[in-house]
Amino acid sequence: MKGLIQRVKSASVDVDQKRIGEIQSGILLLLGIERDDTQAQADKLLKKVLGYRIFADEEDRMNLSLEQTEGGLLVVSQFTLVADTNKGLRPGFSNGASPEHGKALYDYFVHQAKQQHNQVETGKFGANMQVSLLNDGPVTFLLEAN
Repeated sequence: MKGLIQRVKSASVDVDQKRIGEIQSGILLLLGIERDDTQAQADKLLKKVLGYRIFADEEDRMNLSLEQTEGGLLVVSQFTLVADTNKGLRPGFSNGASPEHGKALYDYFVHQAKQQHNQVETGKFGANMQVSLLNDGPVTFLLEAN
């Protein structure tokens, strides 16, 4: 399971020209789920996302987490994040979860996030989404739960 996190001033996701999720200051999480991923890995990644210290403290150092700043979390599924790009000029998707397994783990991740954090918005699993963001920094990290 991979999570690409971006510290944002704001982020939103639209489906069929309708806004379905939006946050102000916080983290946009692009979530990639692989075929062998488990709920334990989802729990581990969520702990990292909520606790990762990428927000400025009083001395302008990256010392605060999303939990501490109480910022928003926008979770967007992105199967292309787990693509194999090592060979050729076309990505391979054999590492990706099946749609059923991916949706189940995505739903689990979102449920757990909402239990642990008070500002959680989402995209729509499997949909063609338009994601907008104002990256803060830019600050972007790839987190993995193995």
